[in-house]
Amino acid sequence: MEYTLGRFFNRLFFICICLPLSANSQVEHSKEHDIFNTLLFKVTSNQNSKVSYLFGTHHAFGQSFFDSLTKVNQALKSSDLLIKENLNIPGEMAEDIINRRSNVTKWHKYLNKVDVSFLETLFAKSPTDYNKMTPTEMYSFLNRQYKQQICLNKDKDDISLSLDDYIGFKAQELHLELVGLETTKEQIHLINNDVKGLPRRSHKRRLTNIINKIRSKNVKDCEETNWYTQMQMDYHLNIPCRNALVLTDRNAKWMQTLSQLIATENCFIAVGLSHLMYNCGLINQLNKLGYTVTPIEIK
Repeated sequence: MEYTLGRFFNRLFFICICLPLSANSQVEHSKEHDIFNTLLFKVTSNQNSKVSYLFGTHHAFGQSFFDSLTKVNQALKSSDLLIKENLNIPGEMAEDIINRRSNVTKWHKYLNKVDVSFLETLFAKSPTDYNKMTPTEMYSFLNRQYKQQICLNKDKDDISLSLDDYIGFKAQELHLELVGLETTKEQIHLINNDVKGLPRRSHKRRLTNIINKIRSKNVKDCEETNWYTQMQMDYHLNIPCRNALVLTDRNAKWMQTLSQLIATENCFIAVGLSHLMYNCGLINQLNKLGYTVTPIEIK
């Protein structure tokens, strides 16, 4: 689990959110809004005795956050397998895929000399050739860097690459089977396709802004991580999903795998919190299949 910038890359490509009681204790639910003060949901069916859990992650968080959630760790320990968005397969990680490319990005067309120098310093010890990254991939990387290092002030002793990967590490310690819902290659394609056609000037503006926030250690734009830490979310279960590519289509594809596994196994499902939310979210999808999805208090 040694932390390096190169290994950090292996969890780069995921779309971040644009947004002591018994483990069976139900969270109070606002009837006016779908507000649950939790990230954990229990999934049961009257058709079998299997018990699964949904856990909404934020990929910038890591070891210290997950270790503080006793009830979530207990849910993981009670499970037979962990289902996460993707698995780190040697030779098919983001670093491997990027380094195999022949095309390079001329960063001087997107950044001034000072900002290019910032990238050179940042990637000096990385095995990833940042010149082969796309502007969209670079922005995603820098955005994660900003949230982890500036907003969360990540502890140097926290060697986790992301919350999702740390959960995977814990599952391996528990000898749980791991299942991935998609490949890293698919995620890289998704993140680029989501902003396909974005003008160069927009890429330039985004990259310059995020570099300035990292360099200045500006914490004024940390609302997202603060919101996640507070765990008081309106899941908007009756509101349509606004991004078909990132949410609607992926959730539908994931449900093909999830519906089979939760019928026969006790599963711990760890995916980005946004995939639980909205009308197309996994909570609603499971309800439609006849499962009971119960919010579990974890604070």
